[in-house]
Amino acid sequence: MPARNTTQSAAESTSGNTSRNTAGSAFGPVLRELDRRAVLRSAEIVARVREDQWDAPTPCGSWTLRRLLAHMTAQHLGFAAAADGGPADAGVWREEPLESAADPGRAYAASVERVLGAFAVDGVLEREFVLPEIHPTYRFPAARAIGFHFVDYVVHGWDVAAALGIPAGYDDELVAAATEVAVREVPVGPSRERPGAAFRPPVDLTGPAGAEERLLAFLGRDPRWSPR
Repeated sequence: MPARNTTQSAAESTSGNTSRNTAGSAFGPVLRELDRRAVLRSAEIVARVREDQWDAPTPCGSWTLRRLLAHMTAQHLGFAAAADGGPADAGVWREEPLESAADPGRAYAASVERVLGAFAVDGVLEREFVLPEIHPTYRFPAARAIGFHFVDYVVHGWDVAAALGIPAGYDDELVAAATEVAVREVPVGPSRERPGAAFRPPVDLTGPAGAEERLLAFLGRDPRWSPR
């Protein structure tokens, strides 16, 4: 959802949770591969956006596809800078308007290449990420930070697919892993009611629901949302 991302929600339960931070490091290589697959799938979905669809509505409040892509692009660039170990410069995360871009999809594709390259560097999983949108000085273990990114892009990939009226096409492993991370990292409570919260309160589902629908509903998305 607009303004706040997964990392900000997760940060509210960060303080003192050393055991969770340490445990996550053992799964770093797995999370990094799952994240890579989710991000590449998001790029495949974005590549299907037609030129006349950039101003289409999305499940993200009043955001159009163009606005959502600006957010997704900026988040990739911000996480890439964090993976590089660079200064905690909030400006790196600033969303640049894509209204004047001839092809917003091209900007997104470039950001995909940038973040996946940064996450693939040898030794990155031993680093700590500074994520200034959460806290100006707190350093997140790489595996945990990549887990935040992973959940964001499973959900944002679905957001784009829903706007296009097509299935996200995630495999069972991606959905199960994203659910595990989301349940661990995204608190349920007052933070979801705040203006601009990334995830709204869980949505009640009626009737049978698959694993992807349950994940989306837990994160406050209506899995049956349609642009029509």
